[in-house]
Amino acid sequence: MTQLLNLHLISDSTGETLDMLAKAAVAQFEGADIKRHFWPLVRSKQGLERIIADVAKHPGIVLFTMASGEIRSALEDRCRSLDIPAVSPLDPVLTALEEALGRQARARPGRQHTMDEAYFDRVDAIHYTIAHDDGLLSEEWEEADIVLAGVSRSSKTPTSIYLANRGYKTANIPLVLESPPPDILFRLKSPMVVGLTTAPKRLIEIRRNRLLTVGERDETSYTDEDHVSEELKFARRIFADNDWPVIDVTRRSIEETAAAVIRLLQQRREKREQGDMNAPLSS
Repeated sequence: MTQLLNLHLISDSTGETLDMLAKAAVAQFEGADIKRHFWPLVRSKQGLERIIADVAKHPGIVLFTMASGEIRSALEDRCRSLDIPAVSPLDPVLTALEEALGRQARARPGRQHTMDEAYFDRVDAIHYTIAHDDGLLSEEWEEADIVLAGVSRSSKTPTSIYLANRGYKTANIPLVLESPPPDILFRLKSPMVVGLTTAPKRLIEIRRNRLLTVGERDETSYTDEDHVSEELKFARRIFADNDWPVIDVTRRSIEETAAAVIRLLQQRREKREQGDMNAPLSS
C-alpha cells in the first residue's frame, strides 16, 4: 500500500506560483499518494498558528513562499520544532538573480499580481480571445498576436485560452474540408498564424468522446477514418502552401503546445527586431 504524503502549500499571496511549482514537481511521481493542503494569503502570525495546528495533525512537507521575514522565521521555527521539512522553492532563483543584478529582491507579497499595465494587457487578451473563438469576427484578426488554425478538436480553443492568460491576443479558426476559410486568413500581416495538427486515430478518439458527452452515438463523417484523414491532409496543404509553422499536438499537453507557440512567436519577433525583412510574415 502506498504511503500518503501530505504536502502543505503556504503563501502570503494567492499561492498561484507555489501551486504551479508543486504541480510540476508532483507530476514527476506518477502513482504517488499525495494530498495537497493549500493555504494562501497567510499574512499574520495568528493565521500562521492556525495553519501550523493542521500541519501538526497531518505532517508531511511544507512548501512556502513568504515575503515577510518575521512570518517566515516563525514558520521555519515551528516546522523545525515539529521536525517537518520546510522548503522555499523560489530561494535559489532569487539568490541567483540578486547575485547577477547586484541588488536585493523586494520583499512584497504578491508583487507579481500587481495591477500594472501587464495585468490589464492580460485581461484585454482574454476578452479578445473569447470574442474571437472558432472563427468569429475575422475582420478583427489583424489585431491578434496569434491565430491558430486546425481541424475540429485539434485543441485550438483551450490553447487559445491558455495563451490569452499569458497575455497574447489569440484568435482561432476551424479548417473545414467542405468550406474554405475566409480569404482574410491568407492576407494577415501582423499576427503569427500557426497550424495545429494531430494523428488521425487520436483525433477520432477525441471526437467520439465528444459525441458521447452530448449523447450522440451514431457514426458520422465526423469520426469516419477516411474523412478524418482527408480533413488533416486538407489542413496540412493549407499550412504548407502558406508557409505557416505547424505543431503536432498528438502527444502534447495544452501547456506544452502553448509553450511551443510562444517560442515561435519570440523567434519571429527577434528576427523582425534584427531587421530580417525576409522573415515570413506568418511564421
